[in-house]
Amino acid sequence: MLDPCLYFVFPGKLTTNTGGYHYDRQLITELERSGIAVTPIALSEKFPFPDESALTQANQALVSIPDDSIVILDGLAFGAMKSIAEAQKNRLCLIALCHHPLAMETGLDRDQRKLLLDSEAHALKCARRIIVTSQNTRKILVEDYSVAASKITVALPGTGEYVFAECNGAPPQLLTCASLTKRKGHDVLIESLKCLKHLHWEARFVGDESLDPAWASTLKEKVKSSGLNDRIELVGTVKNLTTEYQKADVFVLPSRFEGYGMVLSEALAHGLPIISTDAGAIPEVVPKSAGILVSPGDHLALAAAMQKIIVDRDLRKKMQLNAQTIAHDLPSWKNCAEFVIKGLEEISKP
Repeated sequence: MLDPCLYFVFPGKLTTNTGGYHYDRQLITELERSGIAVTPIALSEKFPFPDESALTQANQALVSIPDDSIVILDGLAFGAMKSIAEAQKNRLCLIALCHHPLAMETGLDRDQRKLLLDSEAHALKCARRIIVTSQNTRKILVEDYSVAASKITVALPGTGEYVFAECNGAPPQLLTCASLTKRKGHDVLIESLKCLKHLHWEARFVGDESLDPAWASTLKEKVKSSGLNDRIELVGTVKNLTTEYQKADVFVLPSRFEGYGMVLSEALAHGLPIISTDAGAIPEVVPKSAGILVSPGDHLALAAAMQKIIVDRDLRKKMQLNAQTIAHDLPSWKNCAEFVIKGLEEISKP
């Protein structure tokens, strides 16, 4: 039987508005609904590049946890605390939650990438179990991090049930929901939209600007210099994304890499056609019947895909109906928690 209480460790604030933190929040909620008491522990927001004080605080936090406790650690912190993981691996039951490998973040220099790769590979060896959010991440950990496949639990993110978007905008409304960070590819999208000035469309970029303020400022300048200020709106963080999805006609996510891409499954849950890339786990999430996927970073291919769906109303309607069909089979957050619990129970088996 699984211990009825566990600890959940994460960096910064659990309320942070990203897909990874949303996953953490929903998983905690569903674990508690299943009868497991979860004690959240917040670490420094400086992870995944902690200074000495952040590492000291993290060490103190784990030392304070009772012997033999189950501890789920968000990979944004766990991958950067290899010495602490090494020190605690025999005393605690460490469970790594890897949304995607840290070294695959866009914008890292070679030294940062190597530091994170080495640190996370070592930390993962100290975990009794590793939770990942896609088959693609599982594949990466097995092939590039030498993690045993039997040690990994795939727990896909869940989605809710929503009223489908009507998708009858005139002009078509293009929606992007993603934090304004380099990995999300907003710069590529702006270049693509510059190629489509001759078409009728409007675009909304919804996403947190605080995670990389300098990059967010760069994107605003790109929009301004593109001459598309009146057609591209950067709206910042929005509490109720459902309203955004339901006002949209097409969902666009030009990411350079995704460990899963929860906004994509949310878009499908709202019945939206999708234009995205074939990076990371995105092809797992977006079936060809409901989306067009192009190579990441290719603004011309992205522009061609968007032009196709903007101009061809029949294609847009067909993809919309296919998305609605797919929505009925998307996993729930309860399903996600059930896979996590099953993986944790495997640890205690003789």
